[in-house]
Amino acid sequence: MSNSTVPLEKPVDVSFRRQLADFWFYFSVNRGAVIGLFVFVTLVLVAVFAPLLAPHDPTQQYRDALLTPPVWQEGGKAAYLLGTDAVGRDVLSRLIYGSQYSLFIGLVVVVLSLVSGVTVGLIAGFFGGVVDTIIMRVMDIILSFPSLILALVLVAILGPGLMNAMIAIALVLQPHFARLTRAAVMAEKNREYVVAARLAGASRLRLMFKTILPNCMAPLIVQGTLSFSNAILDAAALGFLGMGAQPPTPEWGTMLAEAREFITRAWWVVTFPGLAILITVLAINLVGDGMRDALDPKLKRS
Repeated sequence: MSNSTVPLEKPVDVSFRRQLADFWFYFSVNRGAVIGLFVFVTLVLVAVFAPLLAPHDPTQQYRDALLTPPVWQEGGKAAYLLGTDAVGRDVLSRLIYGSQYSLFIGLVVVVLSLVSGVTVGLIAGFFGGVVDTIIMRVMDIILSFPSLILALVLVAILGPGLMNAMIAIALVLQPHFARLTRAAVMAEKNREYVVAARLAGASRLRLMFKTILPNCMAPLIVQGTLSFSNAILDAAALGFLGMGAQPPTPEWGTMLAEAREFITRAWWVVTFPGLAILITVLAINLVGDGMRDALDPKLKRS
């Protein structure tokens, strides 16, 4: 009996390895995606080891070093490599700890919007008819508003704060997952394997979540990657407008908001948080572009 199970496991393992190798081959063809992946992995490591990498406490104020310039500029100090802000907090330490908030925001928003959007899209695409019409019209209404304006309205209703900002952004991004899932489900639900499962007596829930959904995951993974960067951007925008993370939280958008009045005389307090947002969002978008090439057969490069 034990010998008979070995041949059954090997093909599955070989098939998975082959799929993984094919994915990496097509992904690695896109050099920008590889660079983006490297930058993103570096960001993750910086966030994980922030307490070890940050030279100072991100909220500690050094009153003898207000608006100290970076170390390479005249007046800079070696203790503050990227300078300090208006109340004497180390900019580098706040940037390092800010990576934790960016990853946390992206992860929470993507999970919330993915779960809710996929569920709604599955229901709309599987049942169709009136249910589909009602759900899609609601999604269309949400999409008709500018995303940042709608997020601002939702945060104004829920109250300023990081958690409320993440909930608002997740609600704004949900329709993208819902529409994508609906389109994929409608393309899959009449295929032979779904009809066979239905005739075999599979329940509706099993058909939706076990039979159809796994075959719709490729575009959802790509959308989730792109939504990750959108979440970071929207959270930074809300923080800049004072509706997201609140001071003294070392979130990059909040850092920009606190530095607005010092743009002309302390360029570093604005430039470095802005660069952190730019590099992070660009890296994630490059990864998403590479994943699209690797997961979509129509876009795979020869």
